[in-house]
Amino acid sequence: MQRPAKGKTPRRPALKKTSHTQKDPVGVYCRIRPLGATDEECCIEMISSTTIQLHAPDGIKANRNGEYKETQYSFKKVFGIQTSQIELFEDVAKPLVDDLIHCKNGLLFTYGVTGSGKTFTMTGSPGEGGLLPRSLDMLFNSIAPLQAKRFVFRTDDKNGMEIQGQVDALLERQKRDSNQQSAVPKTPSSKQKPDPEFADMISPGEACKCEGVDEDSCYSVFVSYIEIYNNYIYDLLEEAPIDPIRHKRPGGDTPLRIPELILPQSKILREDQNHNMYVSGCTEVEVKSTEEAFQVFWRGQKKRRIADTQLNRESSRSHSVFIVKLAQAPLDADGDHILQDKNQVTVSQLCLVDLAGSERTSRTKAEGSRLREAGNINQSLMTLRTCIEVLRENQMCGTNRMVPYRDSKVTHLFKNYFDGEGKVRMVVCVNPKADDYEETMLVMRFAELTQEVEVARPVDRPICSLAAGRRHRNQALRDELSRRQEERPGGPNNTEDGLVLNQLLDSLPALPACELVDPTDEQILPRLIEVLERRHRIRQMITEQYTRTANTLKSMLQEFDGHLMAKENFIHEQRGKLGEKDKIMFNQKNEMDRLEKKSKMLEYKIDILQKTTNIYEGDKRSLQQELESREQRLQRELSERKRMEGTH
Repeated sequence: MQRPAKGKTPRRPALKKTSHTQKDPVGVYCRIRPLGATDEECCIEMISSTTIQLHAPDGIKANRNGEYKETQYSFKKVFGIQTSQIELFEDVAKPLVDDLIHCKNGLLFTYGVTGSGKTFTMTGSPGEGGLLPRSLDMLFNSIAPLQAKRFVFRTDDKNGMEIQGQVDALLERQKRDSNQQSAVPKTPSSKQKPDPEFADMISPGEACKCEGVDEDSCYSVFVSYIEIYNNYIYDLLEEAPIDPIRHKRPGGDTPLRIPELILPQSKILREDQNHNMYVSGCTEVEVKSTEEAFQVFWRGQKKRRIADTQLNRESSRSHSVFIVKLAQAPLDADGDHILQDKNQVTVSQLCLVDLAGSERTSRTKAEGSRLREAGNINQSLMTLRTCIEVLRENQMCGTNRMVPYRDSKVTHLFKNYFDGEGKVRMVVCVNPKADDYEETMLVMRFAELTQEVEVARPVDRPICSLAAGRRHRNQALRDELSRRQEERPGGPNNTEDGLVLNQLLDSLPALPACELVDPTDEQILPRLIEVLERRHRIRQMITEQYTRTANTLKSMLQEFDGHLMAKENFIHEQRGKLGEKDKIMFNQKNEMDRLEKKSKMLEYKIDILQKTTNIYEGDKRSLQQELESREQRLQRELSERKRMEGTH
């Protein structure tokens, strides 16, 4: 059967930039899930590493009238059925983790129809860790030796971060340890055995880390986990409350904790002083290792709502959002403790979102609560599409239509990513089987639309004015002092001065045991005088040796002070040069802005001249055609006149 000619989706006009802020388009990737059975009909073909082709299956062509063309869709990158989890992470999530460590926000979400592999892409399985566990592993591999002690950073109830003193942090750690010791463990070895769902999630050979981490800062990681179910926000890490009235043990007054019978309380969204949206009252857990973060994630994952449908045995009935918040602050001038200045604290966050899949109730045969869940899922995804459409229209046409973020909790929560700054990436998961053709086509159109939306590029945070290398400076000075003392003829461990002092102390003669009865005793007195004179000479030698050692140490300290002063002068000089470079860069930036404006003006003039030239060329062609027609008519009239003259 001959296929119709391939039709490629026409490219839309480029977006018009309405501000001087640098923007980047939303990065949209496509991942194709393997077919469930080898004999299933496929409706997706991977053309290249950035293009796929969607063609209608034979059943739809036979049952419906009209011509179905094979349509191609382009993405930033397409991942085929043979793509491993580590390959997907390297291209999609690794740059976001790198930005997180460098104080930049990021948003990553999976999108697609139900059963297309979104949860597997985000979470993974034992031996095939997804984007979320690999992101956590890379984060802790990069900052593990630079983390602050627990409770040094502390979150407040307004989406901010505070710094506690060393004493307060120590008291909170002791309180936490005492609470853990007093708590009754579930099993004797529950702390040592990891959850089997996350055992061997990432092999050691696949571990990676970020380069260029600021070693003069301290870091702390906080995680939170929420789900949006029926357009209500629930905290998956919140401990289930105890109902003191309804649930009691038989024959006693002790409340019985039954989480399944106690409805969780929904949370509300608020806006902080920086106009960022956050979930008020959400549990934020400070974690210090990849394993601890996995345990917290899995604790919330067990509470997430899933159900069995006709199309997916484990269908997500809610949108899940795992938020990784990284707090960092510079060290003080000595490089020993965190600088006690709240204004120096920088907080960046990475949101990993697993959107529930869109579904048609005619295929899932949903009823009752499943039908209500599907309706809310589809409505929230439709609101997301509407917001993307309005954003695209505002950016391309220069309009100022209000984006309906508040129509859904999903869009309202991530409002600041699209209106503010940050890097946004979306992984479109598709199932190539023919039964999902119509839903897949809608997903492709939404993905194509999303790629045309631009978000503000994250800006670099200001660099701390303190000198670099503070963390290792004191240790380096101590190491240098020890090395020089060992190189000197009299080192601290095996030196002549030390041996002389020890020998002198050991050679101090003991006072003789005697009893003086007669002041004219010529035996005891001379012997006592001799011993005292020897002790006096040895004391003088010890004093001289101490003076020499003190002078040596004093000269070494003066030498170190000289080196330190020279380094401070060098740093001051470099700061001056840096200020001059900043001025030059500022002037160059102004010049670049001026040239860019001039270039845009010239492009505008060229465009006008091109249009004018096209008009003139059109007029010229029409006049040329009219001239040729008149010449032909004149030739015909002349030939007719000659013919008539010849007849007469």
